[in-house]
Amino acid sequence: MASATHDVSNDVPSEAQGNGSSHTPARSKVNLPVFIGSAVIIIAFTLWAWLAPDTAYTTLEAVFLWIGENLGWYYILTAGIVVVFVLIVAFSRVGRTKMGPDHSKPKYNLFTWTAMLFAAGIGVDLMFFSISGPATNLTTAPGNEAGSSGATEMAVLWTLFHYGIPGWAMYALMGMAFGLFAYRYHLPLSIRSALYPIIGKRAQGATGDGIEIAAVIGTIFGIATSLGIGVVFLNYGLEWLFGIEQGTGAQAGLIVLAVIVVIFSAVSGVDKGIRRLAELNVIFAVILLLYVLIAGETTYLLNALVKNIGDFAAFFPSMLFDTFAYNPPEGQWLEWWTLFFWAWWIAWAPFVGLFLARISRGRTLRQFVVGTLIIPFGFILLWISIFGNGAIWQFLQGNTEFITNAVASPEASYYLLLEQYPGATFTIGLSVITGLLFYITSADSGALVMANFTSKSLSASDDGAPWLRVFWALATGALTLAVLMLDGVYTLQMATVIIGLPFSVVMYLLMIGVWRALRMERYNRDSREATQPWMPAEGSRSERSGMTWRRRLARGMHFPSAKQATEFIDTVAAPAVEEVASELREQGGHVSCERGTVPGTTIPHVDLHVYFGEQTEFKYQVYPVAYSVPSFARSMRPTEETYYRVETFSATGSEGHDLMGYTQEQVIADVLDSYERHLTFLTMSEEGGQSASLHTDSNIPDDWDHDRTHG
Repeated sequence: MASATHDVSNDVPSEAQGNGSSHTPARSKVNLPVFIGSAVIIIAFTLWAWLAPDTAYTTLEAVFLWIGENLGWYYILTAGIVVVFVLIVAFSRVGRTKMGPDHSKPKYNLFTWTAMLFAAGIGVDLMFFSISGPATNLTTAPGNEAGSSGATEMAVLWTLFHYGIPGWAMYALMGMAFGLFAYRYHLPLSIRSALYPIIGKRAQGATGDGIEIAAVIGTIFGIATSLGIGVVFLNYGLEWLFGIEQGTGAQAGLIVLAVIVVIFSAVSGVDKGIRRLAELNVIFAVILLLYVLIAGETTYLLNALVKNIGDFAAFFPSMLFDTFAYNPPEGQWLEWWTLFFWAWWIAWAPFVGLFLARISRGRTLRQFVVGTLIIPFGFILLWISIFGNGAIWQFLQGNTEFITNAVASPEASYYLLLEQYPGATFTIGLSVITGLLFYITSADSGALVMANFTSKSLSASDDGAPWLRVFWALATGALTLAVLMLDGVYTLQMATVIIGLPFSVVMYLLMIGVWRALRMERYNRDSREATQPWMPAEGSRSERSGMTWRRRLARGMHFPSAKQATEFIDTVAAPAVEEVASELREQGGHVSCERGTVPGTTIPHVDLHVYFGEQTEFKYQVYPVAYSVPSFARSMRPTEETYYRVETFSATGSEGHDLMGYTQEQVIADVLDSYERHLTFLTMSEEGGQSASLHTDSNIPDDWDHDRTHG
């Protein structure tokens, strides 16, 4: 699965300048129900595997086989539905919705963001399956005769399918749920936030706790599976290089190494250093990729790559929903490959989805989905096609022993291919280093994410306590070793398929929650169109409020200072907003109106909130936003480098217009315009059969910690 090696604890962009608040990081509190519930289940399962291995294995195998026989169609259908859902979101009108306030801008430029997504597609398990997958598909030949030309053409394609679009669609779904509800609606950075449109306040109670316990259990099994694969893979490489015998002792040593790294990282705070080191893996991986391409049959590999691209595009729709109802493959191929991968992707979705959301704040859903589906898969396609077809080439040249060994010992298959080229000692050594760094970084990142999932975050940028990270590192290591001792990687695969079943229900809940939230966005957009004429936003507001054309012209030539912005807010804007608030109270509204000061300055701002019970609150915030004076205007104000726009903010971001130059009556008219739009939005929501219950900021219950950032 994706390595997500970038520092997820530092990927939260600060709020866009002028959004209404600064944020001082604070350590998250432990979410006791989620922590205790998930810890008890994991410890109990680990002890069961340790103390009664035969019973544990027999039970896991029986449940695994029952799921494969009776519910394989369900996993396949779920993967297909998720792909269709994220594509509909991306390419419909709601795809323009941002993962953050409307005024937010991405922290990372397109190149940096692309590089982060690119790195997210690399992991030690990709090295493991890039050879063993095509080799198994060649000999098992789903839908074809083993070793036939059809089986040869489809061998790499099935591995690309298992590592491709469906899995990244699941990550995209989880990422958009995190991004929308945390960064746009200011709810906690947790899965339960996406349930708020479905179950309301119950999301903060036992129901929400149950959902998050399921997420934690699924995630830890997904991480344990990746670590188990990494342990077995690295153990073989160390034996090849140094003669370290394969077995429980060496594997336990690798797990202890990962735990030590996590403890050192948590205690010393050198997360960035470890991740900077891990980022070298991208370079190492590219070197290995180019080496196989150049040292192997280059023309053949490039021809195969082009064909794989075309075949994947042509066959993907039918592969997506293929249950092999009419020609089931032999040897439970469907259970051990397709069902396992779909369950594994589901289990990893919270982990990688969180990472993807944190690096994508400020981007539209369309950008996010398209980038997530294409960019990481682009590297995966190159890797699997070149390495996988390198293995197929051995078969085409009559080296059937290579394919037999690759299937019998999947942990050795990658190294067996490198042995076919010159300089095997160097490339295998580099591969072990690369795999080891991916392995320990995944363990460290996994412990951090698990700590976050079992904490109550005060804001989207807070992380769980260091002791929590250490606990989850120990728990994951113990679980990995216990399950490996049952029957190696195969037991981990069985456990993953089983755990993925209940958590798949959460994926459906996420789709419902996200879709309801996006319907609210549509109602909000339609309400704006229904309550103002078609014309540029600034013109419509100023003309409806009675501003003359000379005043509008003067505003365009004026670049107010901090002092002028302060005077305007104190004498015009704030009194106008407060007057509206007073009248709303007189008419029976539930209103709050407060003045504040921009952090780090003496410039004031004012916030008006009107509450409608379970319905979405109305928010009108007048806030000064600092901008650099444009170069063309320096001649007008040569002594100033910064000027201020007094902008208005709704619950989902800046309204995009400046109040400076308005009279008090014009500000009142603007507040009323916004209020009427909000009432229209609530009416449209009810007429559409959906309660406008997306809670933002202060209408969330006080006992639920959440991000208090404005805008």
